[in-house]
Amino acid sequence: MNTILLASNNAHKLKEIRAILPDFRILSLSEAGLDIDPEETGATFYENALIKARAAFEASGLPSLADDSGLSVAALDGAPGVLSARYCGRHGADGENNALLLENLQNVADRRAKFVSAVVLYRGENDIVAAEGETVGEILFAPEGSGGFGYDPIFFSYDLHKSFGIASEQEKNAVSHRGRALRALVERLTQVQ
Repeated sequence: MNTILLASNNAHKLKEIRAILPDFRILSLSEAGLDIDPEETGATFYENALIKARAAFEASGLPSLADDSGLSVAALDGAPGVLSARYCGRHGADGENNALLLENLQNVADRRAKFVSAVVLYRGENDIVAAEGETVGEILFAPEGSGGFGYDPIFFSYDLHKSFGIASEQEKNAVSHRGRALRALVERLTQVQ
């Protein structure tokens, strides 16, 4: 089984990626004994994913996979975008991020939004495979459900006709931005080999 280092210690993301890529052995940074946290200075999801994948590869020598993803809201000119995880000013404060987004959309009729994911598999400077995925929907007026993570409870999926907070793990993975990006990446890998 091919081993891939995931350039993350996010338990939710690790679980999701393992479910989407069952044919690979996915290790988190901590499972590989690494303590790295490269600064995400990219202007795009792809640039940030590349920064993380390259850093993980350089620290481990293992093929390294990184995902950078976030929420893009039409009425907010694409915000929170690459700052999605730290929209409120602190990294990973899901409740505060959701509250700030709902506050910024108060009295806004156009609530269209999309999740975007860029994934990069880095196996050396001349061996980089990347893919992107999106899923569209809109921002609810209040959270629905407690499943998923991040903005899931306030994101109504047009594919599923319900919030990601209500959706089962399997339902979400079938239509999610990360699921689509990872499946596109696997397809590109099979074309390359």
